[in-house]
Parts: sequence; structure tokens; C-alpha cells
Amino acid sequence: MSVVRKKSWSLVACCVALGAAACGGKESGTGPAADYTLALAPGALRMIEGGTGFETVTITRTTFTGAVTLSLGNAPAGVTGSFAPAGPTGTSSTLTVSVAAAVTPGVYDLTVDGSATAGNRSTPLTLTVNSSGGGSSFLAIALATVGDHTCGLTSAGAAYCWGRNNFGQLGTGSYTNSTTPVPVAGGLTFSTLAAGSAHTCGLTSAGPAYCWGDDNYGQLGNGATPVNEGISTPVAVTGGLTFSALAAGAVHTCGVTSAGAAYCWGSNFDGQLGTGSTTDSPIPVLVSGALQFSALAAGGSHTCGLTSSGAAYCWGSNASGQLGNGSITSSSTPVAVSGGLSFTAIATADRHSCGRTTSGAAYCWGDNSYGQLGDGTTTQRLVPTAVASP
Repeated sequence: MSVVRKKSWSLVACCVALGAAACGGKESGTGPAADYTLALAPGALRMIEGGTGFETVTITRTTFTGAVTLSLGNAPAGVTGSFAPAGPTGTSSTLTVSVAAAVTPGVYDLTVDGSATAGNRSTPLTLTVNSSGGGSSFLAIALATVGDHTCGLTSAGAAYCWGRNNFGQLGTGSYTNSTTPVPVAGGLTFSTLAAGSAHTCGLTSAGPAYCWGDDNYGQLGNGATPVNEGISTPVAVTGGLTFSALAAGAVHTCGVTSAGAAYCWGSNFDGQLGTGSTTDSPIPVLVSGALQFSALAAGGSHTCGLTSSGAAYCWGSNASGQLGNGSITSSSTPVAVSGGLSFTAIATADRHSCGRTTSGAAYCWGDNSYGQLGDGTTTQRLVPTAVASP
């Protein structure tokens, strides 16, 4: 991607940089003490051509209480910004940035400018425009386990989400649904994404995890008191853990460290955190059993993991036999999947699970009401059952 950096200052930005006297006005320092400053969250936007992004403009005031007229400075042709409200008398405004499809991919140095009787102020905004690639720009896609949103990861590690956003699961800083990909706020670079029912988590290239969206059960893992309305921008998972993989269930999340230790957080109603209890946790808690996992998968209310030898273990809800241990008894600790099969991959849905063996054969177990186990029947299976040959 070519890098285009725009440095032509807007008039307002010049006045800020050189002083009001350079623009024919008075230096702000010679006027009354009343003042204000501008700040942005997240302060940087990653977008694709034809996309829309959001920033929160925070106005910190001392004694000035008047209106601040906001504008987007140094924007190239095809990049527009609107503010709600445009002339706030309060302490915040929402900036919506739209990038036309014809805008050249690159990095643009914009400004958010404020003008008021207390003087002119400005704060920088870095806009990165990535090519849409005609629908082929995503290296990975994360589908909600039992929800209505989708997220994608570009080759540059930028995360975009689209779909339902009632709990902020798109991570844009708003709660507005989107029918097209919108950038996740914060400017973070991710290596993988996982989507739950109404929350999303991402693993950064350095290993720390971030989550956003519904937090009713602590599934964001940030240790804060769960909030009903959700959190619409990424928050760091607490504990200082470095993960190599993440999995998101309906209302719980799990991660595996580079050492193979599994941690889970969020809802634990059916024991899906694997701690030996059914107590919810807003912070990562270690899965019982001292097992070392190479991969995890989280379903509606159950979790499965693969050890380095390919053995599969599952825990949580087992009402449909989705743990694969030959029973319908739920378990709050990992139980071995029956059959002695060695798997190279495992996947979970709401109430069933599947795995691929070293020979490439597929096996599934659990709910089969609609034939989702692929064995030619609609019979519930409590142990791994071979998927029929096509």
C-alpha cells in the first residue's frame, strides 16, 4: 500500500501552531483565563475505501462555557467529517468520518479544529485508508457463535466489523448497526479475532487480548463491574497474560497461553469456564486439570480443547451430549471426549461439536435436530460419530 502523508496545514491549525497574532488576532495568553482543550478517542482511524469511522471528541474546559464550533481540517478530497453536536456547549461530540471509494489508500494527517470566543484549538487525527480489495482484503473472518455480527482482519492487522451493534460488539465507539465493514476503534494491530453472541475479542501481535461489546457476565475480562449496555471500544483483558489463541462462546471467552495453559472468563452458569464451579468471573481464571492445550473452541455454553497429542477434552453444558463423553451430564471441569481419537482441529457450535482427525476424517457429536452432525440422521449423538462421505 502506498503511503500518502498530507502536511498542508489548515488555517485554523496554522493559527494554533504560530499563535493567534500570526492570523491577525490576539494571542490566547493575553486574553482572559477562560480556555478549553480538545482530545480524541481513539485518536487514530483505520478505514477502507467507502468506509465510515467514529471518534469521540472530548472538550476539557476550565471556565469557558460557550459553544465550540468543530471542524475536520486538512482532509483530502473524498474524506468528510460531521460532528454531533457541531457546536457543543458540553464536554463531548461524536465525529463521523466518511471515506469515499475513490480516495487513494495511504496515511493522512488530519486535524480536529475548534473555534470559539476563547480562541482556536486543534488536535491531530491520523487516518489510515486501506484498499477494500474488491471484497478480498480480509485474511481471516470471525463469525458470531450465536449472534448477528461478523468481523474481519486485514493483512495489516486492522480489524473491521459489521452487523448488529446493540451492545457495541462492532467496536466503533457507537451502538449503531452497520451493513458494511467499519473499523474497530483504537488503532490496535491484531493477529486473530473471536466473536461471541454480542461481544468480540482480538489478540494483538504481542499477545495481550482486548475485548469489546456485551459485558453482562464479565465476558470482556477487564475485571470491571459488568455493564448492561456493553462497552463499544476495545478494553484490555486484565491479568497481564499473553495468549496464543482465543475462543469466544455465547457469553464467555477463553484463551490459551504459549505454555498451553487455558484460561476462561465470563458466564459460568453451566461450568463452561472449567474451574470446577459455576461462578461467573470478570477476569481470566485457570481451567482445572493441569492440561496443556494447543487449541480451544467455545460453543454456546460449552468449551472444548485439544492437547498437543490431539486428545480432545470438553467442559460446560452437556444437555445435548456436546461434551462427547457418552453422557448428558454437564461438567465444570474438562472431561475426555470418548473414542480415543486423535484430532488436529476442533470446532464448536451452540449445542454440538466436531473434530478432524489426523487422517482427515470428520467426527461430530451433540445435538442433531437438523442433521448438523452430518451422519445421515437426526439422532442425537453422545460420542463422536463419523460424518458421512459426500
